[in-house]
This record gives sequence, structure tokens and C-alpha cells, in this order.
Amino acid sequence: MLRDLSHPIRDGMMVYPGDPAVRIGPALTLDADGAAVARLELGSDTGTHVDAPAHIVPGGRTMAQVTVDELVGEALVLRVPGLADGQRYGWDAATAGGGIPDRIPPIVIVDTGWARWFGSDRALRHPRPDPSFIRELMARGMRVLAVDTLSPDHADGDVPVHEAVLGADGLIVENVCGLEGLPRRVRVGFFPLALEGDGAPVRGVAFLE
Repeated sequence: MLRDLSHPIRDGMMVYPGDPAVRIGPALTLDADGAAVARLELGSDTGTHVDAPAHIVPGGRTMAQVTVDELVGEALVLRVPGLADGQRYGWDAATAGGGIPDRIPPIVIVDTGWARWFGSDRALRHPRPDPSFIRELMARGMRVLAVDTLSPDHADGDVPVHEAVLGADGLIVENVCGLEGLPRRVRVGFFPLALEGDGAPVRGVAFLE
């Protein structure tokens, strides 16, 4: 059984402030051309997407250098419910649902419940993890951080979580959804478009028994 963990890409959908707007319209039509083909205009960080190190690191790896197997495997799901708008959360909040082992899977998914606000103004007021918490997860084996918010940082110019993960040659997946009821340990895959550059939209999948 599979569960989709990604937002559909739609014309006019929400994007991170300052990113290119999403425009999807007909390029060819069945009536005029005998085939339907859509014209796409969007940024590399549209919807549910992965950030490669090149997103903020000069000379960092691009998506062309990210292997598919880095984004597929066992994940640890951390539930951090009940957060306030803009709240910074850390170790205590993330361990309320259970302790975090000394060694963890390479993929960690943080479920704040904020995916339900995607597309609304409240999505812009999302909570964010404390960078020290993220650095500890990296020390315990995390290589991919997946969040259900627009970003693990706020749109104030500072990107300490991006620096902690991408600066260590890891990856960040943003705007994950469909996390309700997932087990604490679950096999997932984030499958990006084969784009060269700083990031790419992904189709996220959880593999459930």
C-alpha cells in the first residue's frame, strides 16, 4: 500500500515568498493539434520539493549529483503537534512522543501538522526547528530532513537550518503532506524530477504494509 506525501502542482498554487509563480496552461490541444500538452512555468522549489546543497552553498552539489537512493529508505517520523504560529521548537518538543535513539535512519520527517495550512496565509507563519536540534539529528545519522512546512527556516533572511543540513552536504525536503497516522518508522521515497540545478519538485511516497 502506498501513500502520496506530495502536494499536487497546480496553476497559481502557493510558493515560497519571492519564488516564481506557477503557471500551467495549454500549449497544444486535442481539438487543434490532436494531442494535449501543457505549458509549465514554475520554480525549481515548487510544491513538495527537495533542496540540494547548491541551493545555498557556493559550489555545493546540484540535483544532477544527488542519487535517487539518497532519497529512498527508512525514515523516522517525529510528531511535534500543538505549536504556535512562528514557534521555534527543539529537542524537548520533538521527544514528547518518544525518545530519539543514538543512531537514527538517514531520513527524518518532522510532522508539525502545518501541512493543512498549505495555500493559506497561515502557512507563512509556520513553526521552525532550533538549529541545535537539527545539528544533533545530523550527528545521530540524519542526512535528509523532511518538513511539512514551506521551509525549516523563516523568511527573514537567516537560514540556519539550511546551513546546518545543506552545509553538511545533506538534503532538505519541504512541503511534505499526508503524514497523518504514519508509523514512527516507515519506508519512504522522494522522487525528484531529473533537473540540473539547486532543487526539484518531488513525488513523495510512503510504503505501508
